[in-house]
Amino acid sequence: MNEDTRNMITFGVIAAILFIAYQMFIVEPVARQARLAHAEAASASTSGGAAGAAAPVLAQRPTLSRPAALAISPRVIIDTPSLAGSIDLRGARFDDLFLKNYHDEVSPASPRVELLRPEGMADAYFAEAGWLGANLSGLPGPQTQWTLTSGSVLSPDHPVVLTFAAPNGLTFTRQISLDDKFMFAITDSVANGSGAPVTVAPYVSVQRQGLPPGLGKINIVHEGAIGVLGVDNRDLRLAGYKSWKKKGQIDWRSRGGWLGITDKYWMTAFIPDPSLMIDAKARVTADAASGVDIYETTYGGQAQTIAPGATITQTTHMFSGAKTVPVLNAYGKALHIPLFDDAVDWGNLWFLTKPIFALLEFFYQHVGNFGVAILLLTVVVRVVTFPLANRGYEMGIKMKKIQPELKILQTRLKEDPPALQKEMMALYQREKVNPVSGCVPVLFQIPLFYSLTKIFTVTIEMRHAPFFGWIHDLSARDPTTLFNLFGLIPWDPSAAPLIGGILGGMLHVGVWPLAYGLSIWVSQSMTPMTGVDPTQQALMKFMPLMFTFIMAQYSVGLLIYWTWSSLITILQQYIMMRRFKVDNPIDDLLRRFTAKPEAG
Repeated sequence: MNEDTRNMITFGVIAAILFIAYQMFIVEPVARQARLAHAEAASASTSGGAAGAAAPVLAQRPTLSRPAALAISPRVIIDTPSLAGSIDLRGARFDDLFLKNYHDEVSPASPRVELLRPEGMADAYFAEAGWLGANLSGLPGPQTQWTLTSGSVLSPDHPVVLTFAAPNGLTFTRQISLDDKFMFAITDSVANGSGAPVTVAPYVSVQRQGLPPGLGKINIVHEGAIGVLGVDNRDLRLAGYKSWKKKGQIDWRSRGGWLGITDKYWMTAFIPDPSLMIDAKARVTADAASGVDIYETTYGGQAQTIAPGATITQTTHMFSGAKTVPVLNAYGKALHIPLFDDAVDWGNLWFLTKPIFALLEFFYQHVGNFGVAILLLTVVVRVVTFPLANRGYEMGIKMKKIQPELKILQTRLKEDPPALQKEMMALYQREKVNPVSGCVPVLFQIPLFYSLTKIFTVTIEMRHAPFFGWIHDLSARDPTTLFNLFGLIPWDPSAAPLIGGILGGMLHVGVWPLAYGLSIWVSQSMTPMTGVDPTQQALMKFMPLMFTFIMAQYSVGLLIYWTWSSLITILQQYIMMRRFKVDNPIDDLLRRFTAKPEAG
């Protein structure tokens, strides 16, 4: 590999990395801010719709335990195959919800994942719906005490009905139903018995008091306000917690769509009638009295006038649960929810990430193990990219075969660079060698790496998904470590005084990272190095060790993919080198083991 080729490869790789970084950290944030500014301007210049409820405040710092918070007022039990919890009859608030099929840790004995938490507890998180009206008092809001008039336990095919008779002569009836997964249907009826026309408008709110305890430390996953709003229904990841607080309040005017708050794997969001025009807000209230920042997404629906003796009815849906892709897709199609599957943060390379995950999910449905599905996905990717990779390998082997001639030319014409370049081009043309073609497979790995990292980071399907042996969570790093001989010594290196953070952090290297590093080393040993200066050769030899420590911090599912991919690469290299009759280290090793000892 000559110097020009090496420089071209280096330039191409750096250019691709810079391009992706530029798109992720400059272009997309600027575009998002522009969309938000446009939405605010549109909202400021448009009238109609309800303004939404007043910004929430806290009277005191939350200190209650869960039992104490739940005991404040009567509740309706929620019990489905997917959810468990209760609805507070004060405010008809959804504030007590657990996911039955997901646990905090891999062990099924660990606590179930808590999704919603009642007000009064630290880090409260809840959703509610109410009504607003100009110059109307007594409308149902957060403090309204509803009455359970039908049903006892909210479960699939067993809805509950709540009622509230306002002192102004309005009667509110709310039927709440729930499927076997995560979608609530809230059907509200308002009957006007006041004897005069009244105008009311609905509102909904998803509120989080303080930051979530498990908030991610890196920005690879969007957590915060989320929804599809605006004229073009494209404003999706509305604001992460940091930018949300800095902005204070963001306003939209939208027809239909959806709005809520998302975590890495879970989400609570309201979905209005697709034909309904709404005024939406994502706002942060800094409550100095309690010292708690209140994050809220809310929207108000169109005002409706109810004649005396008349009744109006509307239905709103609320999703509160795990962001599993098949479930989101099914809801999106059934309820015509725009871009609902994009609640999963597929990233800027979604056009790669989504189809790759779809293929992975397809394999899982047939083999029942995501680890095995990863192996099958690797084979498919290698088959699809084989023509590209094969061309690159072929050029690399041809380059190795002409290295002696190149070295002679470089020695003979080292004082005449133009003549050297001309002779090299003639040699490449004569031997049908294109050094640049070897760069393309390397460049393709960059977006592929980003897409796979996204998949193993953001999709809940990878969370706590087992493989074989000691791998019980494909989304986490390899739990074994070199420093306790991979579990043979009953000692946790991360608990060591002073250096535990290092041993359990950047130096945590398990079996799969070592297997990956070894596969990289074998593949590199089969790559032509003739003509590469000693300094670059030393750096190349150091790369397997460096990548071992770097990749050890990534999810083990990603390591399984790349290790298996490297083994397929080694097989392809071996076949190509045998085909072109080029010596390779595998044959050299086999000859050493099969050679008969010389007679003494």
